[in-house]
Amino acid sequence: MKRIDMEFDLVVIGGGTGGPMAAVKAKEKNPGLKVLLIDKAHVKRSGAISMGMDGLNNAVIPGHATPEQYVKEITIANDGIVDQEAVMAYAANSFDMIQELDRWGVKFEKDETGDYAVRKVHHLGSYVLPMPEGHHMKKILYRQLKRARVEITNRVVVTRLLTGTNGEAAGVMGFDCRTADFYVIRCKAAVITTGAAGRIGLPASGYLMGTYENPTNSGDGHAMAYHAGAALANLECFQINPLIKDYNGPACAYVTGPFGGYTANGKGERFIECDYWSGQMMLEFYRELQSGNGPVFLKLDHLAEETISKIEHILHTNERPSRGRFHEKRGNDYRRQMIEMHISEIGFCSGHSASGIWTNARGETSVPGLYAAGDCASVPHNYMLGAFVYGRICGHNAAEYCSTVADKAIDEGAVAAEQARVSAPLQRSEGLTPFQIEYKTRRLVNDYLQPPKITRKYEIGLRRFDEVREDAQAMVATNPHELMRAMEAMSIIDCAEMAARSSMFRTESRWSLYHYCVDHPERNDADWFCHTLLSKGADGRMAMAKKAVEPYVVPIDDDERDAYQRLRVERKAEAA
Repeated sequence: MKRIDMEFDLVVIGGGTGGPMAAVKAKEKNPGLKVLLIDKAHVKRSGAISMGMDGLNNAVIPGHATPEQYVKEITIANDGIVDQEAVMAYAANSFDMIQELDRWGVKFEKDETGDYAVRKVHHLGSYVLPMPEGHHMKKILYRQLKRARVEITNRVVVTRLLTGTNGEAAGVMGFDCRTADFYVIRCKAAVITTGAAGRIGLPASGYLMGTYENPTNSGDGHAMAYHAGAALANLECFQINPLIKDYNGPACAYVTGPFGGYTANGKGERFIECDYWSGQMMLEFYRELQSGNGPVFLKLDHLAEETISKIEHILHTNERPSRGRFHEKRGNDYRRQMIEMHISEIGFCSGHSASGIWTNARGETSVPGLYAAGDCASVPHNYMLGAFVYGRICGHNAAEYCSTVADKAIDEGAVAAEQARVSAPLQRSEGLTPFQIEYKTRRLVNDYLQPPKITRKYEIGLRRFDEVREDAQAMVATNPHELMRAMEAMSIIDCAEMAARSSMFRTESRWSLYHYCVDHPERNDADWFCHTLLSKGADGRMAMAKKAVEPYVVPIDDDERDAYQRLRVERKAEAA
């Protein structure tokens, strides 16, 4: 394992959505800055939007919504546990980012007057902006990276961050997944943009890579932030989504809703008023499955041919082009039958919930010089546009930070320890494969952590995760690609334990299905109207703490607080 040393001012980890934006904006802020964008795949096709995206889920556009309205919506959707200042920072910068993306060549749907064609999907406001040609997104981002002269290193798996004498960011370490060369990269600041932790639970299909989220997003960023001393927020607020049965992608009722599609039960009846993702929506989905009225379906068969054709163009050409082929092989036709849906495996994703590396409105983590943006950071319901906005925020602020600090020395002892840890699977001639370790971890997650949450099951799960950690010390990798899988498996174990310990700490139910505790079935605002923070304790183990909810910048009236609890369609009793 050859060592390669590099030095930059700023290192951005993750080349999907927020990462390229952070790198470009850092260079715009200070053209003399040495900026590196690093990804374990190839930046041209990496991340959750590798094949594009069908729209912006949270566009705050003048004439359709105000930043204050959006902040209120997200606060209510998250049972009040939000940092409103951080949500407002997104909302206030949303429209400027849309306009910039428009200038870069991203094609948004517009009406006959040239106004953005915003659609209503959220329970209260209108924020969804379709992108008919969203499959060009990565090409557009790559052009901007080259134009800004950002340096790019592909196929390098970042495993750990280096910190200085005061706990500040000082560098990153990783290895090439094709050559196994070990990289030590000194820097003044770093931005983590590694996306959701999408490989914690096991999909119902049984395929390790058949996840709802991009399967390359295995929680590496969450794990490296934790080991660097950063706090992670609200990890008990799981991501759980509706998806097409046996397909690793969303059913997209929120996309079809503006066209007249909706989520229905086995009788073809609509049972929720709003298909926008929230814990309450997922709880109603779960209840319908358990009630005997299931399965649950995406219903489009009542729509006109022209409408269905438009929906097919949106859903089958952007984000997941395999969707159309999946339906064709199954004999599914939106025109003739409803499409069966199911519940996804659990994960960490601020884009769809509220869990991630804790950050403030400046994108700063609790580690000086370390920033985070996108689905791995804690700002709730961020989605793709939030990754862009906070990528820009992080890029600007990290560039300013770099101008205030000197070059840092690195701990060679920490480098040697990490190189030994990473290379160990390559040194073994026999042992357990990464596949075996990962499959066992994720099966245990499904067995013990999937909501509804039961304390006794979580206690057993934690004990079993300790056993898997011990087994993982015998992992073997026969080549650099398998070594990447081995390191991902270690991140997955870390994330599984984080999910369990955070869930056991918050002894109440909140966010509906996301944190539905059988042993503590009621919401308890008196004791738990707070954030929870997980960090690495002085003893090297996971430690939990409460963090007060910051004062609101947008007031919430008492009669608004439970708006998202009123999603179920109430049916009148039939006359006798």
